[in-house]
Amino acid sequence: MGDANIRLPEEAKDRLAAVAAGRGMSLRAYLMQLAAQTFTPEELAERRARALQILRELNGFDPSSPEAIAGGVELNRRLRALQGPDGELAG
Repeated sequence: MGDANIRLPEEAKDRLAAVAAGRGMSLRAYLMQLAAQTFTPEELAERRARALQILRELNGFDPSSPEAIAGGVELNRRLRALQGPDGELAG
């Protein structure tokens, strides 16, 4: 496997290096791990389709139905109402 050069701002490189060091890893190892754990748009679409298929097969739930979409919007509205200024749920 060949190497590649990636251009990014020095601040971003320093931050990534600090995160890597905090995990006991080199920047190279951290970036390789990050790349292996990050899904491409195609992989995300495949996982979403598979999850929807499983939901429908197991219990007939279709989160793309208008009722489910409305329920999700309402749930998000209620969660936002419970969030404090720091974004954490109050309670």
